[in-house]
Amino acid sequence: MKILSVNAGSSSLKFQAYEMPEEKVLISGTFERIGIDGSFYTIKINGEKIEKNIELKDHASAVKILAEELINYKVVKDLNEIEGVGHRVVHGGDKFSHSVIINESVKDEIKNLSALAPLHNPAHIVGIEAFESIIPDATEVAVFDTAFHQTMKEDRFLYPVPYDWYTDYAVRKYGAHGTSHKYIAERIADILNDKHLKIISCHIGNGGSITAIKDMECIDTSMGFTPNAGIMMGSRTGDIDATILPYIVKQTGRNIDSIEKSLNKESGLLGISGVSSDYRDIEASRLAGNERSILARNMYVERIADYIAKYYVELEGCDAIVFTAGVGENNANIRHDVLNKLKVLGIKVDEELNQNAKGESLITTSDSKIKAYVIPTDEEVMIARDTYNFAK
Repeated sequence: MKILSVNAGSSSLKFQAYEMPEEKVLISGTFERIGIDGSFYTIKINGEKIEKNIELKDHASAVKILAEELINYKVVKDLNEIEGVGHRVVHGGDKFSHSVIINESVKDEIKNLSALAPLHNPAHIVGIEAFESIIPDATEVAVFDTAFHQTMKEDRFLYPVPYDWYTDYAVRKYGAHGTSHKYIAERIADILNDKHLKIISCHIGNGGSITAIKDMECIDTSMGFTPNAGIMMGSRTGDIDATILPYIVKQTGRNIDSIEKSLNKESGLLGISGVSSDYRDIEASRLAGNERSILARNMYVERIADYIAKYYVELEGCDAIVFTAGVGENNANIRHDVLNKLKVLGIKVDEELNQNAKGESLITTSDSKIKAYVIPTDEEVMIARDTYNFAK
């Protein structure tokens, strides 16, 4: 059975087609800068990477081209061969604790939750409806980033604000990256042959979140009411004193929408360094001696280590710390410095293993009290699995 995994962002669309249940990747790719000048897409098939520059006015345009390329590259002869399309949806609120088949009611709920993920949920709807129009007979499935975190208890997901903010306005912690954290939990359980583990999963990319997992369930997670909570990120603040917002309103006369944009798009590594939201640029600038990049990097390491330490206490110990996503998988120095901050817990980094980590790798010594791993995340295969289970 052919299954398509789709991740529609505000200006991008990532996809991966699988032959299921073998989980064989048939084709993958990304459409970037949708609705922005300089749009293009890349396709990976049979070990080859092809890049094409083309105007992408909207997500519907990207989906139309994707459909054409699936046939051009002989992934399918007819689009009806695709029996399921799984969509990553960032925010499912507390409505969805698992993946669901998409119908009009589900789409309405996703739209209603757009206020909690304004950059993502509207784009997901556009992507869903575009695929519904070109492959109307496929089973469409929503896989929610927030679903894995619905096992959190009230004392972890509530904020210490007036209780009616929760009951009347749904103000609570929801988390994100749940599909990634769930994948990490399943892989570590396989590697250690044990599902009764205490795991701290560190999804560190341009966005980032840390999750405490016990017995395969989320106990706590760093992202909150929106993805702009927890650790410092590429352009997001992470945790700050909420009173900063009205203070800046009074000092500058800016409105709350403008300030919210700054907190999401102009803060984090970008805000401190003044260089970029991409950690690779920060690292290059830091090595060149840029003091603000050095500061940004130090703050970044501190905040990641702080959350790992917090969750070590919440879990009352830890069997494995896992680094994943762009920075977590690819930057050995960040991993080293974060774990070195936690050496009081008995963690010992194996310098050679850490520097040479490729794919799934143990990066701690044999006598380290906590094992640390690098595991590449695979949200797309998780989406494909859920979609296949509905479509078969």
